[in-house]
Amino acid sequence: MNIKDYGLKENLIKNIDESKTVARIIATHKDRYEIVCNNGQGFAKIKRGCYYDNPNSIYPTTGDFVIIEWNLTGDSMICETLKRESSFSRTASSSDRNHELHNQHEQLVAANFDYVFIMQSLNNNFNLHRLERYLSLSWESGAIPVIILTKSDLVENIQEYIEQVESIAFGVDVYAVSCITGYGLDSIKKYFSKGNTIVFLGSSGVGKSTLVNTLYGDNVMKTSDIREEDSRGRHTTTSRNLIMLPNGAMIIDTPGMRELGMWNAENGINRTFQDIEQYIGMCKFSDCTHTNEPGCKILEAIVNGEIDQERFEQYLKLQKESRYNTDSNQYLQEKKNKFKEISKINKHNRKK
Repeated sequence: MNIKDYGLKENLIKNIDESKTVARIIATHKDRYEIVCNNGQGFAKIKRGCYYDNPNSIYPTTGDFVIIEWNLTGDSMICETLKRESSFSRTASSSDRNHELHNQHEQLVAANFDYVFIMQSLNNNFNLHRLERYLSLSWESGAIPVIILTKSDLVENIQEYIEQVESIAFGVDVYAVSCITGYGLDSIKKYFSKGNTIVFLGSSGVGKSTLVNTLYGDNVMKTSDIREEDSRGRHTTTSRNLIMLPNGAMIIDTPGMRELGMWNAENGINRTFQDIEQYIGMCKFSDCTHTNEPGCKILEAIVNGEIDQERFEQYLKLQKESRYNTDSNQYLQEKKNKFKEISKINKHNRKK
């Protein structure tokens, strides 16, 4: 077994002491990790002294490269997480966090991948606003997003769905596929070259594990049927797993996400909504709120049909959510200051 086959890049190797053992995390199980390295495959745990006593430590997730102390007969010890080239994060779901105010925190989903396959099925799961969320976080990850519309055998007007997605996914490749008929599968094989890592993201029931099995040529991932009334599936994938395909490409399959909270995604939002961003800073007033000010380029573009009103509202919503989740204290203070300024202006106008 060679760790280079698992995607370890030369820029990481040159900074590592040859006496140290590098491994890749291929699955996470709460406080235990499955790893591969030149010595073979096994399990590992965090070395407390290396992580708990160091506030700057980066805790590992599936896809990470780590320095380990190899143990042939038991759990190896993870001593350090190496620098990531890409990572996908979201705000932890409500089931994973305290509901009290200011307790939002980052949940890292996967690391060190080349492409993000954002997957939606062509049934009741299809939702453009959800795609905008995934796109924003995917651009923020540092990898290249690709949109995969699964279960194309369920619809006749495939091209219409593709055009809808292309209208909101600028510069992103969009493919429709079917694991039942084989439609579109040849068109996505170019992403699965040896050494590449692709992370599969999407709601439960969109067919992530089914596509893994189809590409692998065997049932390596458990699958289950979906409910017809709402097109939702059971969480057949319960942990994040890295699967090596026979040709040397790797897939990180993730559990279905019912909640996708924005986390530190400002740059990704700007790139996803570049049709709106091009008007930012062009208004008459530098502090324009884009609500009713004269000379607002955003409002003019909406009236002229250059910006869709609903899409603009989604843009504002995601920005607000990202700022709040990432730093709720700062966001609330900014909101408080904004209302103070509005109150001053209203008071001044009443006196006049």
